[in-house]
Amino acid sequence: MVDLKAAWKTRIAGALTTLLREAGKEETIDPSQVIAEIPPQPELGDLGFPMFSFAKALRKGPPQIAQAVAAALGTVTEGSFVAEGPYVNVRFNRGALAAALLTQVLDESVPFGRPETLKGSRIMVEFSSPNTNKPLHLGHLRNDILGESISRIIAACGADVRKVCIINDRGVHICKSMLAYQKYGAGKTPESEGIKSDHFVGDWYVKFHHMSKETPQAEEQAQELLRKWEASDPETVALWKQMNQWTVEGIKQTYERTGISFDHYYFESQTYLKGKDEILKGREQGLFYQEADGAVWVDLSAEKLDKKVLLRKDGTSLYITQDIGTAIFRHHDWPFDRLVFVVGSEQQYHFKVLFTILEKLGYPWAQALYHLSYGMVNLPEGKMKSREGTVVDADDLLDSLKAMALQAIREKDREAVVGDSAATAEKIALGALHYYLLSVSPSKDMLFNPQESLAFNGNTGPYLQYMGARISSMLRKDAMVRTEGEAVPGTVKPELLSGDAEWELIKTLGTYPEAVSEAAARMDPSLLATYLYELSKAFSRFYHDCPILNAESPDLAATRLALSRGVLVVLREALYLIGIPFLEIM
Repeated sequence: MVDLKAAWKTRIAGALTTLLREAGKEETIDPSQVIAEIPPQPELGDLGFPMFSFAKALRKGPPQIAQAVAAALGTVTEGSFVAEGPYVNVRFNRGALAAALLTQVLDESVPFGRPETLKGSRIMVEFSSPNTNKPLHLGHLRNDILGESISRIIAACGADVRKVCIINDRGVHICKSMLAYQKYGAGKTPESEGIKSDHFVGDWYVKFHHMSKETPQAEEQAQELLRKWEASDPETVALWKQMNQWTVEGIKQTYERTGISFDHYYFESQTYLKGKDEILKGREQGLFYQEADGAVWVDLSAEKLDKKVLLRKDGTSLYITQDIGTAIFRHHDWPFDRLVFVVGSEQQYHFKVLFTILEKLGYPWAQALYHLSYGMVNLPEGKMKSREGTVVDADDLLDSLKAMALQAIREKDREAVVGDSAATAEKIALGALHYYLLSVSPSKDMLFNPQESLAFNGNTGPYLQYMGARISSMLRKDAMVRTEGEAVPGTVKPELLSGDAEWELIKTLGTYPEAVSEAAARMDPSLLATYLYELSKAFSRFYHDCPILNAESPDLAATRLALSRGVLVVLREALYLIGIPFLEIM
């Protein structure tokens, strides 16, 4: 709250340290040990500091400690304080806080809400990880926006961020699409069939699933195709390259559409051999062992994990093998302080094993690896299965949301106002989708309801976009009136912002840097989504209760406009951090 919370925590910590010294103790209280809470009723103050955790050290009851701390604080110009039971409650000087806040938010030379909590750290974020046998689907969309949003949030906190994507372009699942195409493709191409290239390849993966029910040997044929690929059979490699190219081209089109970008792409086909070499070296060093059939295993029972196969009996690699090689390549390419894997919760055990094996292989940076686990995302109809063709493709879902948004624009008779209705509908669809996917904590499973996501009222992306458009409209109207010389110019006087609705908006606006910092620390964009909703609600109350353009005086109008402009600055910045397009007209 414009650093006031931190300042008060420092003051409280200093007072507590003084009390400890008076009690003959050398202990020092750090500001991080001081808890700050928002009182349940506004009349109790703006911040409350409970004294419960210091009772043991001071050998006093929390109410006595609160009284002693209040006495030790002395005179403070930024506000007032009082001991109330076991709390020290603080009331801010509203005019001083409003002035400081507006100065910070509206100062374009120093962007507001970018704490430097991660300054100097290098953080790599891996997300999306598509397979080249199918297009992106709804599950990928949650992964993508989690990875993109986290990357933007930690960059806002000062980190040097590198976004990477591993393209899963090898393995038996790829060979299944290839096998189906070999048998039934007959030279067909995405162009000849009029199908987006990644959808074209995905259709062959579904075809294999149906084919395998009629052809028992299909699974073995796919495995044989994998062996031929690893042996660099020219015909097999040529088909693999062509089908992978189709898929990657289509997937990149979806990334561009959804605002997802990467600094570097890794391909499993280029990294899996490194993992294989590492496993063979580990076997020679006695870290791993070989079974009679030739398969290489690791025994992690000492680490309270199970035994794990690392190379198949035929010498081919597994996911864990290629992940080992990819991680090593990444640290060599860009030495990081932390590597974040954005991968579904069903892979939690996989990453425990991966991190443990890398530690066994002697890589100290293995301790800097982090799995950002997220839950499943399903539709009201039930769980999706790509091999059966029951997934919801990302492109199809976006097209559906766009169509619904466009219909809403037409029903509200806003086509002439918004200009390019299709472009606006696309941005509304993307805002609805990304906000819905981020509004739930990553660890939780979720049910995506397209109709609910597009609501223009309530806790949705379009509601936040509407707030931005409403403020933009008001500022345009004010600018037009001033241009025409119909308004008396006023002076911004923050001390005029004394009403309850104004004060709640100011306090909410002031906590934005803290919201960004906490979202980064907890790797949880839902905290920022929640903040945005609370800010929008606070502005809506302010807009309803406090006339702005028609305020009682020119000075009050100018001051409330300045506050509105500050909200717009934060809305625009925060919407960017969670991947929601900003709309000036809606």
